[in-house]
Amino acid sequence: MYKKISNTAHQLLLTASCSLLVDKKILLAFSGGIDSTALFFLLQECGIKCDLAIVDYALREQSKDEVNYAKELASVYGVKCFATTAPKFDSHFEQNARNFRYEFFEDIISKEGYEVLLTAHQLNDNLEWFLMRLSKGAGVSELVGLKEVTKKKNYLLIRPLLGFSKDELLEYLKINNHKYFIDETNSDERYERNYFRANFSDKLIQNYKNGIKKSFEYLKSDALLLEDKYEIIFKQKELVIAKIKDIAYMAKATDLILKELGYLMSSKQREEIGKNKNLVIGGLWSVGLSGDMLFVAPYKKTVLPKEFKELCRIKHIPPLVRGYIYDENINLEPIY
Repeated sequence: MYKKISNTAHQLLLTASCSLLVDKKILLAFSGGIDSTALFFLLQECGIKCDLAIVDYALREQSKDEVNYAKELASVYGVKCFATTAPKFDSHFEQNARNFRYEFFEDIISKEGYEVLLTAHQLNDNLEWFLMRLSKGAGVSELVGLKEVTKKKNYLLIRPLLGFSKDELLEYLKINNHKYFIDETNSDERYERNYFRANFSDKLIQNYKNGIKKSFEYLKSDALLLEDKYEIIFKQKELVIAKIKDIAYMAKATDLILKELGYLMSSKQREEIGKNKNLVIGGLWSVGLSGDMLFVAPYKKTVLPKEFKELCRIKHIPPLVRGYIYDENINLEPIY
């Protein structure tokens, strides 16, 4: 029995994104931490059912307990729990872990017919993103941070907690005596996000939470004015093709696309895009412009057969993205 239909749950019900969850088949990206645990119980309190998906990166002994907790919740509340163990990543851990995680989620979504993927990003996460972008040099579109609702190819990605601070979620868990885990690696300041969290964002939220919430609302309104500068016309796996209305917007469009793919560009990289229309970003992402068509894809060094290279030449596919298209066997016919 809950001690209250909590004020927090009531606030969640009032969010625009929560109305999109009615009668939908929902998958929750779960970790056992404060945010995703709070979101699970808030949804239960609001009468919204969701299944769980959890990834064990096998870096901490506690991670096994977190997976077991997810399975326990699924059993108690009569929902499904999907669990997997990630391989070892020798480099670019955060990027590779994110790619693995979302491939896992999207595989489940495709096989099981989920309509919504929920993640538990909250206000502190959004401010961390904002500060990291601000420190590297960014415009309005880049500073906006995480979107509450993002339309993917076959599902909606919804982040319903962006208006809630971590302290609010922690208080909710404590009031209702809900179990949760603390990931000690989140305090490791060798990771940039953790450094910003420990030294800046958490302190700002504690003192200026309401003003920060309002500022993000204003930024989102301003960013909407810029979004008509490009249009995504094709997306398959991690290949994105966008039509841009002005070549001057190439850097911003690339930045926003890579942001959706989980990569954070630096101001120096954005400047490079202004100088070069075909380049590799961070050794990971290939970017190419063909007329008014912007191509973004993971960078792959692949020996291509002559027939494929000729097809790409005819279709004006930028050279640097061809390796990914070939390796992933992406059909070029719908592109034009």
